[in-house]
Amino acid sequence: MSFDIPTSHPRYHSLLFREKIVEGLHNHVVAEAGLFAHGRGESLDYFLGEITQDFGRRAARAAAARLLLARHPVISVNGNAAALVPQELVALAKAVNAPLEVNLFYRAPGREEAIEAVLKAAGAGEVYGVGEAASAEIPEITHGRRRVDPRGILIADVVLVPLEDGDRTEALVAMGKDVLTIDLNPLSRTAKKAHVTVVDNIVRALPIITEQALQLKALPRAAWEEAGGWDNGKNLAQALRFYSHRLADLALEAEG
Repeated sequence: MSFDIPTSHPRYHSLLFREKIVEGLHNHVVAEAGLFAHGRGESLDYFLGEITQDFGRRAARAAAARLLLARHPVISVNGNAAALVPQELVALAKAVNAPLEVNLFYRAPGREEAIEAVLKAAGAGEVYGVGEAASAEIPEITHGRRRVDPRGILIADVVLVPLEDGDRTEALVAMGKDVLTIDLNPLSRTAKKAHVTVVDNIVRALPIITEQALQLKALPRAAWEEAGGWDNGKNLAQALRFYSHRLADLALEAEG
C-alpha cells in the first residue's frame, strides 16, 4: 500500500486512514455507506482532540479483561475495521485467543471473501462468518447482520463489536452476551447499550486493548476480574463531559 501523502502534512495520519477507507471501497471491502461512517467518526475525533483520553484507556483495560475472562470470546469485523486496522485485529485476536468473524450490514457478493483475504494477509488463521459458514441467525434482526457463524458469535459469551450498528448490539445484549464496543459517539445506541464502550478512535483503541490484555495476562486472574468491573453509564458521562468542556474551551479560544 502506497499513498502519495507527505509525512510532513499536518493531517498526515487522518489523510492516510481516509485513503485506506477509499482503497477498501475499491477493493470491495468497504461499502459506500462506510465512507459516511468514517467521516462522522473523524469529526467526533476532533472533539476528542485526536488523543486517547483517560476514560478511553480505562475502558480499553476493562474490555481486555472481559475478553480474557470469557469462555468463548469473538471479535466481530466489518468492512471499515478490516480496511483500517487488519493487523491490529489479528494481534488482539491472538492476544485473547478469540476468532475473528466477518459480520456485515451489506453482504454484497464477494465482499465477505474480500475481507477474509485482507485479514489473512494480515496474519489471521481461519476467519469465521464467510459465505455459507454464516448459517445461523440472530433473532429480531431483518438485515444482513442477522447472519452469524454458529461456531462464533452465535455461541459467544463475550463479543467485541467495533464500529457497530445499534440494533445488533441491542439484539446481542438481549441474547445475554457481554458486548464490548469501540465508538467515538457516546450518544449512539451501540455506546449506550454495550456493557463496555471504549470512546476512542479504533486505530488507537485496538492496540491499547491488546497492550492491556498482554499486561493482564502476566497478572493473577483476580486482577482480570477487578479490571473487568465496569460502570459504563459513568464512563459515557465522563466522555460527554469531556466533549462539552473541550468544546466550551475551544469556543473561548475562538473568541480570543
